[in-house]
Amino acid sequence: MQGLMNTMNNQDTAIGVKNLSKVYRIGLKEDIQDSLAKVFIEFLKGPYKNYIKYRSLYKFDEIKSLPNNNIDVNSAGIIWALRDVSFKIRKGEVIGVIGRNGAGKSTLLKILSRITEPTGGEAKIRGRVSSLLEVGTGFHPELTGKENIYLNGTILGMRKSEIDHKFDEIIEFSGVEKFMNTPVKRYSSGMRVRLAFAVSAHLEPEILLIDEVLAVGDAQFQKKCLNKMKDVGQEGRTVLFVSHNMPAITRLCPRAIILDQGKLIADGPSTEVVRRYLDSGTGTTASREWPDLENAPGDNVVRLRAIRARAKDGQVLDAFDIRHSIGLQMEFDVLESGHILLPYYKIFNDEGVTVFAAIDLDPEWRGRPRPAGRYVTTAWIPGNILTEGALYVSAAMRAPEPRIKHFNVHEGPTFQVFDRTDGDSARGDFSGYMRGVIRPLLKWETIFNSPTNRAAVKNRSEETSP
Repeated sequence: MQGLMNTMNNQDTAIGVKNLSKVYRIGLKEDIQDSLAKVFIEFLKGPYKNYIKYRSLYKFDEIKSLPNNNIDVNSAGIIWALRDVSFKIRKGEVIGVIGRNGAGKSTLLKILSRITEPTGGEAKIRGRVSSLLEVGTGFHPELTGKENIYLNGTILGMRKSEIDHKFDEIIEFSGVEKFMNTPVKRYSSGMRVRLAFAVSAHLEPEILLIDEVLAVGDAQFQKKCLNKMKDVGQEGRTVLFVSHNMPAITRLCPRAIILDQGKLIADGPSTEVVRRYLDSGTGTTASREWPDLENAPGDNVVRLRAIRARAKDGQVLDAFDIRHSIGLQMEFDVLESGHILLPYYKIFNDEGVTVFAAIDLDPEWRGRPRPAGRYVTTAWIPGNILTEGALYVSAAMRAPEPRIKHFNVHEGPTFQVFDRTDGDSARGDFSGYMRGVIRPLLKWETIFNSPTNRAAVKNRSEETSP
């Protein structure tokens, strides 16, 4: 504990964590509240007692240290959500937290928000914390949007005058100003997350903890939130951002950490950490497979077995460097010989815009009937063509004559394209948001004539004039 105490005595440290662990026992009900909704209900049950407690939730100086309770680490009845996690975050740092589902990311944020008690280890936060971990965070469903804004500000320890000063900015950002006097229980999930983020970001917390709740909002609002988080970081406030969006992590967070099976396995510059995460083969969304032929998409002519997004070395990845080629691989079984078949892809971005469509032009099979058997065909997308962000693949099998579709899978693989800041992509040295459906690396040519050269050319022209 002395090491963490020394760490937190440094006024530049916002969060200090040492050997933090959390164990869940399968089949046993936890005594503590483990969701923001339950915590909020408890808050309403005992206003004064909980006011004191929740003031400490957002601003506290004590060390939290619990014994491991002689836990049998090999017991089949327990799950380590976190295990001996240690790190330090300085004030004003923007840190990304990445990892597979179930890696412990949300548990970490719940412990730092003091929603969930740790099983062991030490943690300390210096500063007022605002958390956005679940849709409708901290909202009472019977209260209006306006009333919930003031309630959240009060929980954060703000005066009414301070909330008044930020009120118009909050409702403008949220885009739900027409519903400020409507009970939150009538809001859609998208409306709740809009208002929750606006409240969390604008009530000036010193530390902002954000889980992947932004996935609920539409693409335009997600970009708005990401830009706001960038502003918050530039204002010197501390941000801990959990996300599966690799471009957002590399663009917003100079530093990132990886959690895997409850353990911290990497901590460093976000570009290096993201590269390690992607190289580890932890992606799961970039492949869809149908091992059962009878239930696979298709008909009596052809059946789809798999669609994958893969790199040149054969790895199936859910995120790709913008500079590298991406192979869209389709595996299918031809059950009936004699048909001309055309594998077909459509690629969409996260706004639903069709980026491009592609149809099989392999000269070996173009216009040629296919005999029965297993086929694996790959279409290669060159590097420096796509822009960064999430991309969605739909796959179909067409026949030219008669024009029919043997299958059409709309929910195919999903993968991310991310752009590094090394300077050798189309981004160059520009660090801001770049618009567009594609981002090709174009060849630029410039001709420069200095004023001296232009004068010399003019003089020579005058000397040779008749």
